[in-house]
Amino acid sequence: MARIYNFSAGPAVLPEEVLRECAEEMLDYKGSGMSVMEMSHRSKVYDQIIKDAEKDLRELMNIPDNYKVIFRQGGANLQFAEVPMNLMKNGKAAYIITGQWAKKAAAEAEKYGEVIKVASSADKTFSYIPDCSDLDIPEDADYVYICENNTIYGTKFHTLPNTKGHELVADVSSCFLSEPVDVTKYGVIYGGVQKNVGPAGVQIVIVREDLIADGPAFKQTPTMMNWKIQAENDSLYNTPPTYGIYVCGKVFKWIKKMGGLEGMKAHNEKKAKILYDFLDQSKLFKGTVVPADRSLMNVPFVTGNEELDAKFVKEAKAAGLENLKGHRTVGGMRASIYNAMPIEGVEKLVAFMAEFEKNNG
Repeated sequence: MARIYNFSAGPAVLPEEVLRECAEEMLDYKGSGMSVMEMSHRSKVYDQIIKDAEKDLRELMNIPDNYKVIFRQGGANLQFAEVPMNLMKNGKAAYIITGQWAKKAAAEAEKYGEVIKVASSADKTFSYIPDCSDLDIPEDADYVYICENNTIYGTKFHTLPNTKGHELVADVSSCFLSEPVDVTKYGVIYGGVQKNVGPAGVQIVIVREDLIADGPAFKQTPTMMNWKIQAENDSLYNTPPTYGIYVCGKVFKWIKKMGGLEGMKAHNEKKAKILYDFLDQSKLFKGTVVPADRSLMNVPFVTGNEELDAKFVKEAKAAGLENLKGHRTVGGMRASIYNAMPIEGVEKLVAFMAEFEKNNG
């Protein structure tokens, strides 16, 4: 069977080149006589794999030496608890609610301290990013939290909030490595990798050293959720998700070959422009996000007719365009066009949309 164009929001499309490399090395990684799936995380061979992965990630993001990189098990949801457990030393934090994941993160943080919701776009179904230039942030807040790119609703912080001197914590799961980033503007950057970087089951935490120097905010923080311990053990306190990290390392090298994060941004902007330009002139399809806050990664759109939306999704699937059904809270369709989605995939989608409009408009 030929490969389809996979517009899934996650787990998502991976570079075909990376998948082929993994397949070639499945039974014998570089003459070791075994798969990476089988080898000890304490072995010299695997130690080189995880060290190379961190090195390449640091180079891609220009991560300063005073930031720790931690490869972890679990999805980003685990960080909803780990963030307050490690950082909420004053028992208070500010959250900006721009979608389902920020909302869930805030609810989890409320188990550990006071959560101040300093801005929200819930009033318009999270279709925009609120003005965050002059937020009323409590002086004693330990951090300000955002979900930088909203997978479900298709919005993106193109300007970071004015945190007024407080640490910024960002969940970047669905925009990770999609464009250049100034790491020094954040106290913590974290994300699940299953959208832009690798297979589900790995999360990456990038945290400034001084924030974890004294250990977590709560003495009862489980050892496995203690960033200080994880960092001190170079992500090898216990068996990490070895194969997933290996695949991430392959993707890091692929991104470097694609021109690094500048090259990735240009690639993603080109893809997004093709789709947004079509939506802006279409008489049948309509984007759901305020244009200024549109994501390069996730593009929700609707016809305004549920039956027509369902017909579109069904016929698109038959045409080899998979996973275009939108999230239930938005309806319609959603095209996730992450790093590994080729331009040809977006062009084929737009051609299909134009034909569908001609036949159904």
